[in-house]
Amino acid sequence: MNKTLLFLLLNVLSLGILYAQSSQNIRGVVYDKESNNPIEYATVAVLNSKTPLGVSTDSLGQFKIQNVPIGRYDIQVTLIGYNPIIIKEQLLSSSKELHLEIAMVENSKQLDEIVVTPQINKSQPLNNMALGSARMLSVEEANRYAGGFDDPARLATSFAGVTSSVGNNGIIVRGNAPKFLQWRMEDVEIPNPNHFAEVTTFGGGGLSALSSFVLGNSDFMTGAFPAEYSNALSGVLDMNLRTGNNQKRENTVQLGLVGIDVASEGPFKKGSNSSYIFNYRYSTLGLLSSMLPEDAENTKYQDLSFKLNFPTKSTGVFSIWGVGLIDRSGQKAETDPSKWEYMQDKEDQDIKQYMGAFGLNHKLRVWNNATLKTSLATTVSGLDMHTERMDANVKPIPQNLIKSTNWNFVFASSLNKKYSKIHTNKTGIRVTGLKYNLLLKEATHQQPINTITDESGFSALLSAYTNSSFQFSDKWTLNLGINTQLFTLNNNYTIEPRAALSWKFRPNQSLALSYGLHSRLEMLNYYFTRSKEGELINKNMDFTKAHHIVLSYDLNIGNDYHLKIEPYFQKLYSVPIISDSTFSFINLQNDWFITNKLSNKGKGVNYGIDITFERYMSDGYYYMFTGSLFDSHYKAGDNKWRNTRYNRNFVFNALAGKEWMVGRSKQNMFNANIRLSYQGGDRYSLINLDASQKEEDAIYDENKAFSKQLPPAFLLHFNVSYKINKKSLSHEFAIKVLNATSYKDYQGHRYNFKTHLVDPEREAVIIPNISYKIEF
Repeated sequence: MNKTLLFLLLNVLSLGILYAQSSQNIRGVVYDKESNNPIEYATVAVLNSKTPLGVSTDSLGQFKIQNVPIGRYDIQVTLIGYNPIIIKEQLLSSSKELHLEIAMVENSKQLDEIVVTPQINKSQPLNNMALGSARMLSVEEANRYAGGFDDPARLATSFAGVTSSVGNNGIIVRGNAPKFLQWRMEDVEIPNPNHFAEVTTFGGGGLSALSSFVLGNSDFMTGAFPAEYSNALSGVLDMNLRTGNNQKRENTVQLGLVGIDVASEGPFKKGSNSSYIFNYRYSTLGLLSSMLPEDAENTKYQDLSFKLNFPTKSTGVFSIWGVGLIDRSGQKAETDPSKWEYMQDKEDQDIKQYMGAFGLNHKLRVWNNATLKTSLATTVSGLDMHTERMDANVKPIPQNLIKSTNWNFVFASSLNKKYSKIHTNKTGIRVTGLKYNLLLKEATHQQPINTITDESGFSALLSAYTNSSFQFSDKWTLNLGINTQLFTLNNNYTIEPRAALSWKFRPNQSLALSYGLHSRLEMLNYYFTRSKEGELINKNMDFTKAHHIVLSYDLNIGNDYHLKIEPYFQKLYSVPIISDSTFSFINLQNDWFITNKLSNKGKGVNYGIDITFERYMSDGYYYMFTGSLFDSHYKAGDNKWRNTRYNRNFVFNALAGKEWMVGRSKQNMFNANIRLSYQGGDRYSLINLDASQKEEDAIYDENKAFSKQLPPAFLLHFNVSYKINKKSLSHEFAIKVLNATSYKDYQGHRYNFKTHLVDPEREAVIIPNISYKIEF
């Protein structure tokens, strides 16, 4: 430990001594986006370097541009017969090689018809079947954008159509609950990969367990997604882990108020094409205890993510990957009854959580124009939470108990075949075995604790899909697909058509119309609620379903500006509700204990318009403006249309950033970024004061569900960083702050024992992270 500290100290002290100009390599691979075949002889050029730099790809599609001065560059790739592409905003530092995986689209025109207009990669998702409501999430953006906080979920809230709160990173897409989003890793659906997940918000948590040190570029889809995505209703966060550097070892250590990260990547041995990459993080939230909510003071967490990559000469590429987390949190009751003001003051709570996903992927080129991908994976998520409430004699009385463990065993296989320049098809199957062990108990209305669910067993979710893309010309693209699912617990099934049509009516402008029918299962514990007679009253609950229609307009202005406008409409149906009640799963936030019989008769509707205008990073600065106007309503068992919990009506974001190359050799970088958000306030229900005083708890007036709205929220996030580049080594000092305006998140209402009134519970959560990072 002393040697490590001495090493860090010596490097920091030597920062001002060496001023030699540093350089680094840019390398990667270029491949056909439809067939995944490597592309030979493509020209890869660094556009904005002081001296011309470029190379051609070899027979494996690989390239390496050596000794590039550090800085930020755009990379252009060209080849006759393919649409040229520009990879924007690539940051090259002295400590790590820049590795790119570049997909090119074959041009459907004859050579003499081609008008060369480069395609900007930032405006396109990685999945070429997604023609609307999709965007690539860059890991570099998660690090750079204010409010991103190195978290892909928080980064997503910068984009149009997405709202969230400060206290958790649940992604509310176009008025839909966060629980309707699918988290996906390496082509496998995974459990919620956030620390302290499913406690305050289903579908969200406190912060991501996925480190930006190992994440690769990913896709974020907000509606009408392609046929390969099943069991997703509002959106998909389709994430990838980076492949480690197979030519040299690179290491990262970061010390911060939020956590300590240790990451490494490199070849297993010199000259090998195999590689590894991993990141381990341990929490240091205790340093922020004074700034956290009262019930978050005893939080501890750790996480690990990794990927091992093994290319072979003739049997394809094998990769082993994994991500896991362990959390511990809770609170202690106040032992002096005279100090009890709210219910949480007299509650003991202990929460243990864990999540893991582990997979083996195989990718094989077949027939020279097709790729076969196969995945075997296991995922697990567990929650062990028990709460005790002190009586008048300060004796603990059990209040609730959750012991939930869910194992998924996944087999997935897909064949992506390029039949011609015009037609590409992807067809696949997915089998998910669902093993569950569920125990839920709750005490209600001052009664003894009662068992709600006590089940163990095995079920399965089966899915198959096919999706074809027809590129009739450089102007017209048609995608058609269908997805089907079967839930073996109750034999409910879905048949979901998907379609998208894109018209590029000018070289820099396009229109796309997308449609999809989508569905999602609920959490398994709700299927095993028993009546007093022991009957499983909700076992036959169906999928929640939604029709999505999206119209997308895209305009690229030169290489640096992009405008996107998307009006959309969503019609939800088959939503679980309680008869003669305003309750609907559309609004479900964090209620594990539902004892009523449910029926799939609920409805919902979301409609609005999303607008994005952005200037990509160029000449050292960027900015982005996003705006969304929307309405979100539902109809439950009382047969009345009401605002949903998540109907904020509007959200506007303004992001901007500037970076300066400084130092004697202009090789160090100072970076400053800011984000302003203005969004509609939280919806809430009126309080029934008489009932609340009788129960000494917050009781809401169901007849006025979500009829009230808090004032709009104004949020400010910012970060600044200074990076010092030396030969094969870099240091970075950063300050990142969430919620600098101290906006108070709404967390519900609570009964006040001293005043006998019901108070809104609002708390300002300001999250600063001061960090030092060394890469070598």
